[in-house]
Amino acid sequence: MAHVVSPPFGTTVSGSTVLVTGAYGLLGSWMVKALLVRGARVVVLRRDERPGSALVLEGTESQCVVVHGDLADADLLERVIGEHEVDTVLHLAAQTIVGTANRSPRSTFETNIRGTWNLLEACRLHGVGRTLVAASDKAYGPSETLPYTEDQALSPRHPYDVSKAATDLIARSYWHTYELPVAVTRLANIYGGGDQNRSRLVPEAVAAVLAGLAPVIRSDGSPERDLLYVDDAVDAYLALLDLLAGGGGAGEAFNAGGGRPHRVLDVVREVCRLGGLAGEPDVRGSGTPAGEIDRQWVDPQKLTDHTGWRAQVPLSDGLERTIAWYRDHPDCLGLAGSS
Repeated sequence: MAHVVSPPFGTTVSGSTVLVTGAYGLLGSWMVKALLVRGARVVVLRRDERPGSALVLEGTESQCVVVHGDLADADLLERVIGEHEVDTVLHLAAQTIVGTANRSPRSTFETNIRGTWNLLEACRLHGVGRTLVAASDKAYGPSETLPYTEDQALSPRHPYDVSKAATDLIARSYWHTYELPVAVTRLANIYGGGDQNRSRLVPEAVAAVLAGLAPVIRSDGSPERDLLYVDDAVDAYLALLDLLAGGGGAGEAFNAGGGRPHRVLDVVREVCRLGGLAGEPDVRGSGTPAGEIDRQWVDPQKLTDHTGWRAQVPLSDGLERTIAWYRDHPDCLGLAGSS
């Protein structure tokens, strides 16, 4: 399948000082590398010291200013933005696991909601020139009208989804009330090498296949997900940073996705095929797990119209790259010694 060549996104970050929250997560780690390549000075906020967490940055941590702290510490955020003369903020940090949110809504709300307004207050007080905040397609909630478009109401029902809708609304309020140049992303499910959370669909399936085991599916396999390869997600953020630098996009939300939904069962079957595992996944569930949305799919046309961005990596190519990454980095998922 021929790939369309993307515009060179991220030209405006050269010489900028960029604070990245969530830099040790899947998207954040790839984002940091892309920013450094483009000549940005990168400041990262690190909360927990977890085994293997530095691995995902693959040696680039030494090129960043690393600040140890938490989004709950409003004074720290103000100090970091002020002392390091931050002019660009990428807010990617969040508690992102649906099951954890259902079990522990308070801690999820503290991180995802309070953490967002703490950071945005610091941005406002120091006049940060551009800020991008990660919301989620889950903020839309379940809907019979698909794909989601940005003009649809946010109607979440469960703690994680509610926390991301609140993040979304709070962020955009800072433009409409204080004229802080901030935009919001509503991205589909991001996948790629470096995701250490084995409870997510793709890394869990890849970990099983590389260990020679049938991946377990905890639904009946029918839920549909919009999947976006991490390189495409990085380009979406870089495109929006360029848009903000040119005076556009502030106070708005933008979808980004892979362009079509995929059944969970089909995704896991493809991981098995690409990973060389014969046989079928181990389907153990029925219907859609509690707290999950059965069908999700975003329309990214607004982002394309404003920036020229569109997803470039088909699902099979992205999964193949993801499996190759984990083969080369077995420690990331505790796979040392597996073939």
